[in-house]
Amino acid sequence: MHVAHLTLHNFRSYADLDVELEPGATAFIGRNGQGKTNLVEAIDYLSRLSSHRVASDAPLVKAGADQALIRAAVVRAGRTAILEVELNPGRANRARINKSPLPRPRELIGVVRTVVFAPDDLTLVKGDPSDRRKFLDDLLILRAPRLAGVRSDYDRILKQRNSLLKTAGIARGDSRETALSTLAVWDLQLASIGAELLAARLRLVDDLRPYLGKAYEAVARGANRDDAEIEYKPSFELPADPSGLEEALLAELERRRKDELDRGISLVGPHRDELVLTLGNGDLRLPVKGYASHGESWSFALAMRLASYDLLRADGDDPILVLDDVFAELDSERRAQLADLVAGAEQVLVTAAVAADVPASLQGIRFVVADGEVRRDA
Repeated sequence: MHVAHLTLHNFRSYADLDVELEPGATAFIGRNGQGKTNLVEAIDYLSRLSSHRVASDAPLVKAGADQALIRAAVVRAGRTAILEVELNPGRANRARINKSPLPRPRELIGVVRTVVFAPDDLTLVKGDPSDRRKFLDDLLILRAPRLAGVRSDYDRILKQRNSLLKTAGIARGDSRETALSTLAVWDLQLASIGAELLAARLRLVDDLRPYLGKAYEAVARGANRDDAEIEYKPSFELPADPSGLEEALLAELERRRKDELDRGISLVGPHRDELVLTLGNGDLRLPVKGYASHGESWSFALAMRLASYDLLRADGDDPILVLDDVFAELDSERRAQLADLVAGAEQVLVTAAVAADVPASLQGIRFVVADGEVRRDA
């Protein structure tokens, strides 16, 4: 899979841009603030309809414009598809494939797959649990795009349930009884959709685990594949039989009802779960967060991205790899290690402020990005 052509209109710093791309390695070289990351961000947006840099679409639209357009020709198994998405902040976005409108933009998710390495990947290790949950859900949705709807439904149910908990917590008399009766309905929905999302995350962690060990061994000096481990830690005790997840989640909601009413928030469900990252071997295992050195933390974060790439590749697709200004964070040995690991990908897109930061095996085609222009370097 690779992007053969990228068109941008009023996206970030670009009023209008057309770039021809090829398989293999492509490097975008330019000083910070010149727009090189905007190019790979646009391709990544087509993959999952969100940015790896910002939480909303509004910053993606060029200042003064009310709409942005991303269009890409994507080649997959020898066939070309034209993917297009209109970003309309404050209004519904629109998506098309080969000029045919899609009923819902999220149907575009997974048509092109990307794995992005970026400097803020360190938050996968050092950040909040929400950063690790997002990592899992982004990967889940790329593997099974229908789960985008499940995740969206869960977020909607959670928002409604939290609102009702606040109301019920302060209501009295008949109003309280009515709120509690309505809350029971939302409990059923949260347990049903939450159990589906939880089951998918548990399967994903099991699938990802062996790839993570292999990747950490490859990027960390002197490591072996048993050193790095991930474990999914849910917000309640899991039943022995996975088919009982919904019932167990519902029972825990009922058990924690008083605490939830007192605090006005939902305390049980996938939104409270954690992905635990540890290093060590045998019985001596320590959490990466708080114990690992800076170098070990970086290696673990890189290993998580590499494991994602390998897992998607094992599913039958060769995702587009994006290395967004990561080489400046690595010493020469780790640059070479990472480059060797990804050089065989069908398409690797690299951004760097300095050409010398890009290992020779990923130099490939080079574009110079400066003053709002993208020029192929002869």
